[in-house]
Amino acid sequence: MRAEDASPPAVKIRPDALRLRWYKPGHSAPRSIRLGFMDHSVAPRRTETMVADSPTPSATASTRGRFVALTLGSVGVVYGDIGTSPLYAFREALKAAVGGGPITQVAVLGVLSLILWALTIVVTAKYVLILLRADNNGEGGTLSLMALASRALGRRTPTLFMLGIIGAAMFYGDSIITPAISVLSAVEGLAVVAPAFEEAVLPLTIAILIGLFAVQSHGTARVAAFFGPIMVVWFVSIAALGFLHLADDPHIFAAVNPAYGVMFLIDHPMIGLVTLGLVFLAVTGGEALYADLGHFGRRPIRIAWFALVFPALVINYFGQGAMVLANPAAIENPFYRMVPEPFQFPMVGLATMATVIASQAVITGAYSITRQAIQLGLIPRLAIRHTSETHSGQIYISRVNNALLLGVLLLVALFRTSSNLASAYGIAVTMTMVVDGLLGFVVISKLWHWGPWAAAALVAPFVLIDFTFFVANLLKLLEGAWVPLLFGGTIVMMILTWQRGTWLLSAKTRHLEIPLGTIVNNLTQKPPHIVPGTAVFLTSDPESAPTALLHNLKHNKVLHEHNVILTIVTTDTPRVSEEERVRIARVSPLFSKVELRFGFMETPNVPKALAIARKQGWQFDIMATSFFLSRRLLKPAAKSGMPRWQDKLFIRLTKSASDATDFFQIPTGRVVEVGTQVTV
Repeated sequence: MRAEDASPPAVKIRPDALRLRWYKPGHSAPRSIRLGFMDHSVAPRRTETMVADSPTPSATASTRGRFVALTLGSVGVVYGDIGTSPLYAFREALKAAVGGGPITQVAVLGVLSLILWALTIVVTAKYVLILLRADNNGEGGTLSLMALASRALGRRTPTLFMLGIIGAAMFYGDSIITPAISVLSAVEGLAVVAPAFEEAVLPLTIAILIGLFAVQSHGTARVAAFFGPIMVVWFVSIAALGFLHLADDPHIFAAVNPAYGVMFLIDHPMIGLVTLGLVFLAVTGGEALYADLGHFGRRPIRIAWFALVFPALVINYFGQGAMVLANPAAIENPFYRMVPEPFQFPMVGLATMATVIASQAVITGAYSITRQAIQLGLIPRLAIRHTSETHSGQIYISRVNNALLLGVLLLVALFRTSSNLASAYGIAVTMTMVVDGLLGFVVISKLWHWGPWAAAALVAPFVLIDFTFFVANLLKLLEGAWVPLLFGGTIVMMILTWQRGTWLLSAKTRHLEIPLGTIVNNLTQKPPHIVPGTAVFLTSDPESAPTALLHNLKHNKVLHEHNVILTIVTTDTPRVSEEERVRIARVSPLFSKVELRFGFMETPNVPKALAIARKQGWQFDIMATSFFLSRRLLKPAAKSGMPRWQDKLFIRLTKSASDATDFFQIPTGRVVEVGTQVTV
């Protein structure tokens, strides 16, 4: 146990410290509390002296078992993408470096040096050692980092907002390329070990991808249990393959010297820049380290990287380089050329499983970032289905799934080989990494109190390297890099349209609404017929009378004995505790205001949240409660604050939004919808 000087004093709890005991002055009996392995700290009173019990052997074993499970899980989910990069990264980078000419030692050592130091600087230093510390209540990812930076500044500035949506949109661009290039590169091994299967590569790839997306609706909880062990076998296998060929040419170890990579770029500026864009393929997936922080925790991810993933990748890349120096013809497919003949077919099968796992991690990430975007109000509501009763992160969003499948199949049909797809891969990831670096600067300078100059000194080199990779990938724009940019740009346009449209709609309806205080005063002085029960009116503006309330008074001419103006707020934290979930304010004997707070990683459940209000004295009975919702029918106005095409796009997005009843998990039998027509 480690105590830190703080006010009040806080005690940091190790995962295996499951019980704390302390003695309060004047009391002979000890007091104790139990902590779960995910608890972070306890702040006791100043007058109490704390003593930690030694953990029991069974508790220690249990905690170690959980830690091992988390570390194993991080190998399967976090490192699936970057772990399958050896299938194509070295091959494509070296082909670009030699430009169709003979294989030279200078080119091989230069490419390997660039790969090694890209893994060291971009992944190890930037993400593993620095950004993993920038957690938003345990969660990571671009949108989480945007929320953290906004909190550090005290507001969400337009610049932070744009950085956040660009980073999120580029993640979707990466999500359609990763499954395509990963599975295709693995199945292409069939053509190496058995040329007769060359014609079957494309149909088999398409069949695997369709099957992968088809099983998403059944949930990935059971399949995920096998991810870790399979990927451990994968990393051990690729390390063994690399180790077998290190002796092919001992000169390969000179690539540890970064001078070989730097001199290659200086001596071959244009070819070097093109090569740099393909070297970046070796670090794609590094951003997943940060995005999956909330699933596994900082320490398991770090240990998995240093103990297994990083050494295995480096050994395999160096083994490929040594083999190509000894046998230049192996450049055709150096990864599979390393595999001894008896193990070639099993290796194709293992590589296919590894690439499916890498694809699964990206697909799951797309679901998670979509839920975050919905909660933050960046996109319309979409139907979210939970596929696990125990893991809240196991969700399925059919529209996202179908869009990704369509994009992946189009890419496979358009590019047909992993070499062609390599030109399209990387640019989306580089943009995400640049965004992470810029947002990280805000967090380090403001939230960590480093100051702008110290933060800039730390972050600027990483941003400069990421931006250099981005420029290098821009050279592939006409060769296929336009695909993720087009996909990501479409997402950005949809988000900006949704944001602008909802703001204009809110401004227009605000002029037509009546202040809630005015309505409450009028109804208090001249109440209509009062009927028993509770009426809950959902609204985004608690200061104005909800449209559904006005229509209920106008047409039904009745008022319930309990009326609740309900507002749902999304915080800039991933989750909200039950103590902070509900806020109740009494307005009058007939009216109350209730605010439900949810984190951007949570799916709102209104009845469950309202049940918590019982602790605050509100006797909530779902069977005696009616929920009144306003449904707006939008029509384009003659004059609007957006172009005509954007008006139509906003209206289409509004129509595509999932029903509020389903999204907020309100029982359909308790809902009354009131329709209104509004021009935008």
